[in-house]
Amino acid sequence: MNPRSTGAESPRRRIVAPWVGTRLRTAPGAAVAFAVLVLLTAFVAAAFPRAVDSYENRGLRHDLRDASASRSVLELSTPQPPLQMPQAAREEALRPERLADAHREVVELLPEPLRADAAQSAHGVRTAKGLIGSDRWLPRPDSLPPEFVLAAQSGIAGHSTVREGRLPRTAGEVTATTKQLEAAVTAETAKTMRIKVGSVVHLGEPGTPALSVRITGIVDPRDPHGSYWSAEELLRTPGLLAKPSSPPPLYWQAALLIAPEAAPALLGTLGEPEPYWRIAPATGHLTRQDVPRLTEQVASLEGGPELLKIKSVVDENAALSTDIDGILASYTAMREAIAPVVAVAAFGIGTVAAVVMSMTGGLFAARRRAELELLRSRGGSLRGIGGRLLAETAVVALPAAAAGLLLAVLVVDEARLLPAVVGAGAVALAACAALPLRAVVQHRKPRPPGERDDLVLARPSKRRTVAELTLLVLAVGAVAALRRRGTSDGADHLVSAAPVLVGLIAALVLVRLYPLPLRWAARPAGRLRGAVGFLALARTGRSSAAGALPLLALLVALTTAAFGGSVLAGVADARDRAALLATGADARISGPGDSVALPEGAERAVRDVAGVKDLTAVRIEHALTLPARDRNEPADSPAVSLVAADPDSYARLARDLHLGAFPADALAVRTAGGKQVLHAVASPGVAKWLGDGTHRITSLAGGFDVEISTVRARTPAVASAEFLVVDGSRLTNRAPTALLATGAGIDGKALRAAVHGMDDDVTLRLRDEARATFTDSPLQSGAERIYAVAIAAGAGYAVLALLLSLLQSAPERATLLARLRTMGLNTRQSRQLLGLEALPQALLAALGGILVGWATIQLLAPGVDLVRLALAAAPGTAPVDSASLRADPWSLALPAAGVVVLAGAVAAVQAWWAGRRGSITELRAGDMR
Repeated sequence: MNPRSTGAESPRRRIVAPWVGTRLRTAPGAAVAFAVLVLLTAFVAAAFPRAVDSYENRGLRHDLRDASASRSVLELSTPQPPLQMPQAAREEALRPERLADAHREVVELLPEPLRADAAQSAHGVRTAKGLIGSDRWLPRPDSLPPEFVLAAQSGIAGHSTVREGRLPRTAGEVTATTKQLEAAVTAETAKTMRIKVGSVVHLGEPGTPALSVRITGIVDPRDPHGSYWSAEELLRTPGLLAKPSSPPPLYWQAALLIAPEAAPALLGTLGEPEPYWRIAPATGHLTRQDVPRLTEQVASLEGGPELLKIKSVVDENAALSTDIDGILASYTAMREAIAPVVAVAAFGIGTVAAVVMSMTGGLFAARRRAELELLRSRGGSLRGIGGRLLAETAVVALPAAAAGLLLAVLVVDEARLLPAVVGAGAVALAACAALPLRAVVQHRKPRPPGERDDLVLARPSKRRTVAELTLLVLAVGAVAALRRRGTSDGADHLVSAAPVLVGLIAALVLVRLYPLPLRWAARPAGRLRGAVGFLALARTGRSSAAGALPLLALLVALTTAAFGGSVLAGVADARDRAALLATGADARISGPGDSVALPEGAERAVRDVAGVKDLTAVRIEHALTLPARDRNEPADSPAVSLVAADPDSYARLARDLHLGAFPADALAVRTAGGKQVLHAVASPGVAKWLGDGTHRITSLAGGFDVEISTVRARTPAVASAEFLVVDGSRLTNRAPTALLATGAGIDGKALRAAVHGMDDDVTLRLRDEARATFTDSPLQSGAERIYAVAIAAGAGYAVLALLLSLLQSAPERATLLARLRTMGLNTRQSRQLLGLEALPQALLAALGGILVGWATIQLLAPGVDLVRLALAAAPGTAPVDSASLRADPWSLALPAAGVVVLAGAVAAVQAWWAGRRGSITELRAGDMR
């Protein structure tokens, strides 16, 4: 039977192949490659905000945890019980049970997100005023008796280890009339104050009843840097204080740790005992999003509704003090300084990834042009074709994007999920829409078979010209506004998009202009003997008008890499500079405070250490008093550091370190009126204060007359801004207080061993160790890792953009080579042709990337200060006042050179592959390419 006669049954028997499954089986390699691209891009888009969240959260916890306990602890205190209260009630107010109940209530009243770290929190009673130790055997630096603070702090047994003796205890009930107590001291206190187990310390003002304290034990803190021992460092380490007089006499202050049950005995002294509660904050649950609320709650605790709640359960005169708000303010300032620098990387990588996605869709649409044209010719609608292509890509892109999101969540923890979902979702949307949109745009109108798409016939339309001019005007206007306004007002999208804006301007201009010089160069090349050069220039000069996307991707990727490399180079330079200013050399050996003379033989011992090339001995005196400029109207002179050193050695040190170099004769000595006048190198402030002429200086090293000969902003020996450098051999006291060693590869272990063999008080600071102290914040290290990954991702996307651009025109190039080989073109000429054809575009991208990178750095440099990113210390305390962004030549040149090398390598591989396939494979009858 003729099948045509059963027309009514044919529709029911017809089997239609599923579009998606058929397409995936037809091109599994392309589907897998597309899935890998979407997975990696979704991973980057999801991991980036999670990484930023993660290092910001860790930075907040680090700042709160590593800040000194005296700043981070919430300290609640009340005055001593009033005198009008019955004595029994006053004593009851200091009992440990009463204080513990109040402690639990205070902890329960802490507002979220504040929580207490129970292990490091403590409460107790301390004397607000020190009690004088009257025993003659106690140390007296300037004949002044020491003062002792008595502290009855809870939990001493759980926070210390008994080295000798036992912990203090009480015998019976202690009252205000008790005059004999037991106490323990830390090992540092015992060593400094000459206290032993069994010693009795008598306390009290002269003429008042004395309090006898017998030492029953010496303890070692289990966590000396924890809040329990560091909220009041006097509990573990005695301090040397000065009386307010001139010269200031010194005296010791130390703490005696009594049993909590013995607190009522402090009411019988003049020490003004006060109860206190020290709440150490828990930081493990805090995130960056908690900072505004945390700041508000801390302010309320210091003087708001939350403080009133605490007063209602403790005492109406209670006061709460903390510097958590200062820590949060410093953290916020650092984060706001780092955020715009990191956002530049985010905008750059995001733009390059979006362009690569669009280029991928364009490549797929170009490879399937004949198939889609056939569908259009058979009646396929744009909506139907677009829907089928959308379904086809969604089957691959959505699972890949979900896998990228899952991988990002597993790799980067302690971060919010929503930003990662948004990033991965944006990648999935772009991946699904790239191919359908490109295909629909290309097939809106039918095209004749074999129509050329280069600049010979395919001129840019008026709509495209208007769109490009509009984008160009908007980008130029945005860059002009950014340049006029500056970047110091804070981070916004305009600042972060600066590389994209400049790259867009360059791409739109270059893609229109670069064919002109190539066409001009093709004319003289046509008169040459060979045809390879002319063919390469002619083909490049009329290449596809759709080359703006790959050029934009390369320019933005190169700009991001150059900006990131310049940021990292600027950070490294700032840290090197700060470490140099902090140490003054590759190694610094000094006594306490640079004011105590080093022991004899120190210079010889350091010179014998391997790696020490040169050694400079200096005498340093801080807080030098300068003579008043106007004796009739005295004023406070600036804080000045005196540096006395050998002229030749110190001048050589300053010259080698490039730190305030000066000639050795700047420290010469002249004789005037029978007196020696020392020439000096001074800071600008000292030179302005002293002015011209000779001045008499009085110092601990002896008196001398000085005259300013040279002014320098810095000097190696001291980091202070104001200094005075003189010839040390002319002073009365010449003993050096510091040694500055230079040399490559100084043996740090041997040098440390030599220093420790001199004196326990002599300290060693290496330049490398000083540099490491500037990188202890997770905010800094996290931002650096983000930029390093951004540079790598930008390089990867740039390579992919270049490969996609070359792959899109690869079939046409292969056909051209096959035709030319039939005309006598050999293999060497094929390689030359493809290499010369790829070279102008690669050079355009490389030179454009260098230019755009340099322009972006110059645009953003005035408002980018790398101090926060480079140094852990806050501005004002860091040894480097500013670290400006500057263009790093290697960061500009290396990525650009990589683009040229890669383009040449791809061209060579393509020529080799085309030579293996042969002309018959490429040239087939009816092929319209």
